[in-house]
Amino acid sequence: MKPDVRKQFNEAFTEIKYQTYIQFIEKVQGGQLQFRLAETPIFLNKSFTHLLLNAGNAICDQLSQPEFIHKTTDAIPAYAITKNETLLPECLVIDFAIAENEQKEIVPKLIELQGFPSLFAFELLHDNAFHHAFEIPSNYSPFLNQYNSEQYIAHLKKMVLGENNKHTILLEIKPEQQKTKIDFYQTQSLLGLPIVCISEIFQKEDRLYYHRAGNDVQIERIYNRMVFEEIQQQETSIQEKWEIIRNTEGLEWVTHPHHFFRFSKYSIPFLNGISIPYTQFLHNLKEIPSNLDQYILKPLFSFAGQGVIIDLTKDILSEIKDPQNWIIQEKVHYAPVIETPSGPTKAEIRLFYFWDNTLQKYIATMNLVRLSKGKMVGVNYNKTATWVGGSLAYFES
Repeated sequence: MKPDVRKQFNEAFTEIKYQTYIQFIEKVQGGQLQFRLAETPIFLNKSFTHLLLNAGNAICDQLSQPEFIHKTTDAIPAYAITKNETLLPECLVIDFAIAENEQKEIVPKLIELQGFPSLFAFELLHDNAFHHAFEIPSNYSPFLNQYNSEQYIAHLKKMVLGENNKHTILLEIKPEQQKTKIDFYQTQSLLGLPIVCISEIFQKEDRLYYHRAGNDVQIERIYNRMVFEEIQQQETSIQEKWEIIRNTEGLEWVTHPHHFFRFSKYSIPFLNGISIPYTQFLHNLKEIPSNLDQYILKPLFSFAGQGVIIDLTKDILSEIKDPQNWIIQEKVHYAPVIETPSGPTKAEIRLFYFWDNTLQKYIATMNLVRLSKGKMVGVNYNKTATWVGGSLAYFES
């Protein structure tokens, strides 16, 4: 961390600046945000940034190996099996805790990962809002690997729209009801991408269409923002639409539905490295650890931290009826190193990785951050606290 920059930001903070920052974003949305944004970004020095990038690159290298793909075949549930899978997702997101190891050193520790888009467009607005309301040092940037705003947008556009000028849509379940809809609006603004609800899609002559301005528009490529566990909870008409979509030949996906499952918590037991907490599929656990209080239980395909069991006991383990759908993971000890006027705060950093066709590897491009004072880190927790919520990391250049 950078104590001097942290101190300077805290001393200059005012509630008026915070409201200016929030209003800058809500003006774009045209209404109140449905998730909390923290009062501050975080500032990371070169040393920690180096550790973070090394950890992320090591994970991406393992995920990209052909043999890794074969290990994850059983991750895909029957209802999600979809035609036209590509080998690797066009993007990955990897969540790291700012943690403390046994030597009391501040290190990144893997929490989760996903072969699925995140708030790629919103974080550009988020950066603009911070600069609009606060003084951000000029030698700090939210981008990584020498990216800037223009390069980031260009890569995002190429990734989402592809290179063949095929008609692409942003697909979501009831997009107007989603908490993160501001990212959809920003994506539409940046890329000219139509936002389409799954309920609008219909099939004609074995092709998919939606209706706009009196015309039937054929869909050739999908920027997929649907969280698949939500499909299972929808009315029959939505599930029937999904059956049509997943069985349609010739569609291009960003990212393919299989990647949501292959590159997920399901992947973690196969990973190695100093940033990876010990993780095992529950049904493969040969012996219950004696120090069970140092482990947590996670459902494989939940979203936004739902279903995670932090205070684990043998009785809880014995009650799990589907152990093949859970992982048991060594607890990560978050370091409360973000000093704020309302007390020290913990942080989790999500790195955005885009596939680089020239380099043939994933490149870290930008980020988002979650700040927390509670047991759980995420925008759905700490609802009554301050200096917590969604945020952004600025890296020392």
